[in-house]
Amino acid sequence: MEKKSKELEVAIQAALAAGKILEKYFETEILKDFKEDKSIVTLADKESEEVIKKVIFGSFPSHSILGEETGMTGAGSDHVWHVDPVDGTRNFANAIPLFAVSIALVYKNEIILGIVYNPSTRSMFYAEKGKGAYFNDKMIFVSKDEASHGMITVSRGKADIDEKLFRELLYSLPKKVVSSVRDLGCAALDLVYVARGGLEANIQLGLNTYDFAAGVFIIQEAGGKVTNLNGTPWEFPENHFIASNGVFHDLLVEEVQKQIKNLKPSA
Repeated sequence: MEKKSKELEVAIQAALAAGKILEKYFETEILKDFKEDKSIVTLADKESEEVIKKVIFGSFPSHSILGEETGMTGAGSDHVWHVDPVDGTRNFANAIPLFAVSIALVYKNEIILGIVYNPSTRSMFYAEKGKGAYFNDKMIFVSKDEASHGMITVSRGKADIDEKLFRELLYSLPKKVVSSVRDLGCAALDLVYVARGGLEANIQLGLNTYDFAAGVFIIQEAGGKVTNLNGTPWEFPENHFIASNGVFHDLLVEEVQKQIKNLKPSA
């Protein structure tokens, strides 16, 4: 790409520093704690977030950072970094190499850069607004595959309605729309694999901004299509959306809407 901005250079530095911490703990007997929502947190999550904050604040002390583990730090700036130090913690804690560091920079409620880094595979995805999307410094684009060959993922949060819709889609989509549906357990990777063309779509149901901001932005820069579940234009920070290669996006919207309608109690 053309010359990287200072913000992107710093974000890459932060992701690599966090990646070293994750490599140190990966496939070890790391202690697992459980949050109130029953999600897992490890020492690696906490150390990773601290080093990311240190790197970012070292260059941009007036910015704000919203981290999964520590919440908002330095509130009040128009520049807000959305940081997930280990997206896919359950995978990480169980020695499954599907996890990533996810960092996005949002300026006045608009995403302007995103990075997703999987240290177990040395996979670095990044994008800046208007400059395209990259995987290990090579430009990437979404696939052109049709639904009949399509493989997609569905990611969901903790709400009961999202869990119910998630289960219905896992059942209905491979029967009616695509050839295969997966749940990788790491929303950031779900999204960047669409950007790289390995997957055709990801459906997001109720996750947090630090889970998806970087990945969905990278898809957009890779030429993908992102809408709300009803097909209307998506805007940050809406956390229910469909991100795809655009080829059979309307079919996905149609099936999602059918399943949402089926879940509504009859009058």
